[in-house]
Amino acid sequence: MNLAQKRYSVRKYKDIPVEEEKLTQILEAGRLAPSAVNFQPLYFIVLRDKEIKQKVSSTYHRDWILQAPVLIVICGAHQKSWRRPDGKDHCDIDAAIAIDHMTLAAADLGLGTCWVCMFDSWQCHRILNLPSHLETIALLPLGYPAEEQSRPEKKRKKLEEIVRWDGFYE
Repeated sequence: MNLAQKRYSVRKYKDIPVEEEKLTQILEAGRLAPSAVNFQPLYFIVLRDKEIKQKVSSTYHRDWILQAPVLIVICGAHQKSWRRPDGKDHCDIDAAIAIDHMTLAAADLGLGTCWVCMFDSWQCHRILNLPSHLETIALLPLGYPAEEQSRPEKKRKKLEEIVRWDGFYE
């Protein structure tokens, strides 16, 4: 519970490099995340070079993302992901689980992240010269938060508003 409460979206980073050991631990948390039928259809592209980070950051149109010393691009291979019998593709769900593991690992190590989905996926794909079978699913800026703070207070629904027992009812 402490870790879930500690993690928040960071949009201001210190100009301090992320240690290789910590970065590896965060990537390892993503690697260890479960995936549907253990198909593991994900790739993590780690960007530390300023020039390539700037190009990829241009797909998001928010300047703060450039402050992060590391930018992880999470990609999925839909042809490798498991599909339910009704055709539901679980690649995005697998990516969400891995990203959540990485964001929590980062918070545990004193680092901040912000899950970014509002970017031009196709432009990012072209910039990184990715093979056609990969989709860029999310961007994950990573670094030391510029301001020490606890998770900002956000209005959350009460548990009894979102939990139903033994079936759904209004």
